[in-house]
Amino acid sequence: MTSAEIPRDTRLPVLFVMLTVMIEAMCIGLILPVMPALLEEVQGTDLSGAALWGGLLAAVYAFMQFLFSPTIGNLSDRFGRRPVLLLSLAVIAVDHVILALAQSIWVLLLGRIIAGIAAATMSTAQAFMADISTPDKKAQNFGLVSAGFGLGFVLGPAIGGLLAEYGSRAPFWAAVVLGTANLIFGFFVLPETLRTRRPFDWRRANPLGGLKAIGSLPGVGALLAVWFFYQVANWVYPAVWAYFTQAAFGWTERMVGVSLAVYGISMVLVQGGLIRLVIPRLGERRTLALFLPYNAVILFCVAFVPSGWLMLLLTPLSAMGALVAPALQGLASRIASDDQQGELQGVLASITAVAAIVSPLVMTQAFFWGTSGARDFAGAPFLVAFVLMGIAWALYRRPQDAEVGEPRRSDVRQGG
Repeated sequence: MTSAEIPRDTRLPVLFVMLTVMIEAMCIGLILPVMPALLEEVQGTDLSGAALWGGLLAAVYAFMQFLFSPTIGNLSDRFGRRPVLLLSLAVIAVDHVILALAQSIWVLLLGRIIAGIAAATMSTAQAFMADISTPDKKAQNFGLVSAGFGLGFVLGPAIGGLLAEYGSRAPFWAAVVLGTANLIFGFFVLPETLRTRRPFDWRRANPLGGLKAIGSLPGVGALLAVWFFYQVANWVYPAVWAYFTQAAFGWTERMVGVSLAVYGISMVLVQGGLIRLVIPRLGERRTLALFLPYNAVILFCVAFVPSGWLMLLLTPLSAMGALVAPALQGLASRIASDDQQGELQGVLASITAVAAIVSPLVMTQAFFWGTSGARDFAGAPFLVAFVLMGIAWALYRRPQDAEVGEPRRSDVRQGG
């Protein structure tokens, strides 16, 4: 099938893309419950030592994503979405076999390096969605991908916890089975959607080169800055949630898990449903103008929330702020040309990876400051996140960026 022969009925390819990001999130969640036991087993250490190695493995994974996401995005702009996506899935499946058989910390470290390099599924999936979407539908379809990821985030830890009863290796083998089955499905249903290919350029296939190329597009540089501060602020939730809720409300591990499930389900409802009502009615720019400050207000409320039941009420409300990400992606995708969609998504993935490295360092330090000595302010990280989200909103609202994200005339004609 050539790139020009894109089928009108894209339901099966879209289902495959959603399954891909869902399984990616599930595989991350599957292994979380068993990582402490696995690290204790292969390293012969206690829980504290396992936590240190676990942090290193997570940081290496995120750093590899930062380094290689633009490369993978550029490769998909040159060779197409289909081969890059399928090859990435195959490598990740093999990587989980390596992790399942690992007998030393160095093999685990190698496995996380490979996984970080190959973890192009999200950015390539987003590029696929950009290819098949008219300009006015891009943000909504980006939301579908995020909804798939959110559903995987809910299912993964739950299934991983059940499989842990069969040993610390069982979730890895489950990840192999899920990934391989999805790879076979994708081989038969995924078409090539890239219409215009461009030569691969090593100068652009790295974080700085890709950032320079994409950031030079009119209005995109400001959007990338907004994306960075939004991501760093938003990463406060996974960075300190377990510590914050236990310190502030005395929640048990089970209650922390329940709250994360509530957040994940709310994310799925927002990204899969609410987005299709809000963004078409408001447009991407008005959605950002409304929900960036909305996020800031929610973070401020979380910082000072007085009780656990109020926190549970705030949890689904905080998920509504997830409308920001697809709106930002939609605006940037309107500006980038068809042969830059992979590069754009790679740059966004790199920025997200940097946020995943920076935010836990900042937020855990804020938590340490807020709870050490005589201080009793567990919400300190959320106050920091409130300030960062306010910076994102201020950057978006700068007078010189009043036209940020305005679609090109060609896009207006295309979508109209």
